[in-house]
Amino acid sequence: MQPFSRLTIEIIRAIPEGKVMTYGQIAASAGSPRGARQVVRILHSMSQKHQLPWHRVVNAKGEIAIQDEESSFLQKLLLENEGIELSADGRVDLSIYRHEVSCEP
Repeated sequence: MQPFSRLTIEIIRAIPEGKVMTYGQIAASAGSPRGARQVVRILHSMSQKHQLPWHRVVNAKGEIAIQDEESSFLQKLLLENEGIELSADGRVDLSIYRHEVSCEP
């Protein structure tokens, strides 16, 4: 496994319940500030295998980025079950719910 993928998995696993991170934030923390799309790929291909809390990852605007209606609804439900409130337009307030990584891995 590539170092970026390994770090990305570790960072996603460490997102605590009731918090979120953005794709870009995860990529930067894993050492590739422009690697947000790679984070998407890792989440898509490795979430089940590594039991990642995929639902705790949102886009830079705090929005659920999944286009599939059923999966998007599931993500919203999982976030709300952890106490994360979404605005009427479906956004997570990142000033409240963003998880900050204390140091670069």
